[in-house]
Amino acid sequence: MDGKEFIKALKNIIDEKHIDEDIIWDAMEQGLISAYKKNYGSKTNVKVKIDKENGVFKIYRYYVVVDDYIEPTEEVDEEGNVKVIPAEINEDAQILLEEAKEKWPDAKVGEEYEEEVTPADFGRVAASTCKQVVTQKIREAEKESLIEEFGDKQDELMVGTLLMEDTRNYYVDLGRTRALLPKKEIIPGEELKMGSQIKVYLTKVENNTKGPLILCSRRHYGFVKRLFEVEIPEVKDGSIELHGVAREAGVRSKVAVYSTVDRIDAIGTCIGERGTRIGNILKELNGEKVDLVLYSENPEEFISNAMAPAKNAIVSITDDEKEKKALVIVPDDQLSLAIGKKGINIKLASRLTGYKLEVKTMTQVQEEGNK
Repeated sequence: MDGKEFIKALKNIIDEKHIDEDIIWDAMEQGLISAYKKNYGSKTNVKVKIDKENGVFKIYRYYVVVDDYIEPTEEVDEEGNVKVIPAEINEDAQILLEEAKEKWPDAKVGEEYEEEVTPADFGRVAASTCKQVVTQKIREAEKESLIEEFGDKQDELMVGTLLMEDTRNYYVDLGRTRALLPKKEIIPGEELKMGSQIKVYLTKVENNTKGPLILCSRRHYGFVKRLFEVEIPEVKDGSIELHGVAREAGVRSKVAVYSTVDRIDAIGTCIGERGTRIGNILKELNGEKVDLVLYSENPEEFISNAMAPAKNAIVSITDDEKEKKALVIVPDDQLSLAIGKKGINIKLASRLTGYKLEVKTMTQVQEEGNK
């Protein structure tokens, strides 16, 4: 591969990997300098100049011109005797004015001059060095580029492609990198097919030695929250706010919403015309039920709303507000709905509202009162 072909291939890699070009050139220059000093036993000050158009590079040794006469220095020993130390120049970095004028007639003290010292057989060494340096820097730069691209994607929803699976994880292609979807983080009961598109919620983006470690989930409550933002424009633009989400993945989610615009019905807007909006969300959730709960700053009203699908709940909050406890009284025929299968409804309502809830029927309350 000649110089021009090398430069073309290098620029293609830089563009493909989204790497800062200057990082590669700087690394190549430092690598060539190190290779020159190592292979040719040089300790002199050298620099590399690379023609970024045709790939030709040259090694230059540079000197600082010093006066022909340099004042000796004096050193005092412990006994107070003065010792005169003759001045010496650093031949690796300096050159006497007289000698400099033989090479550069206009040389002046304090100025820097350079001469090419590229060895005739340096091409082989340079090719090997460039390959190593470029490979390493591309790996490092790509890692940094991925961290920069995905670093702020934690807690966001992304669409990827299912690549493969092992006993514990699915691997999701997100474009420039892969994410791990642990099998315990999928929605219970759903079946995933390799090669299919899949929405995932990024729960963790962490930098490690091999690049970003990205973990994702479909059972996290944040997955439901982000789906609402995707499917309902009013949630994304702030016309409707999501106060909170409580979820038992694969079974039921409760989503508390309220409108910041008087003319917008929060729950009706989330449902959409003929249920299309909420239908799209339910489809993504593999049939998981979703209760839309109207949020209220009045905790009793909010708790009553959160008890859906149970209706006509009466809420009484304990006198000690710090305890965060409330009694929920429901009609006898609403008790099973209020509690839910395996107690899931009351558990989610409690989680959504932040109150420890106790449910009783009106009959139970009356009987206790009589006693």
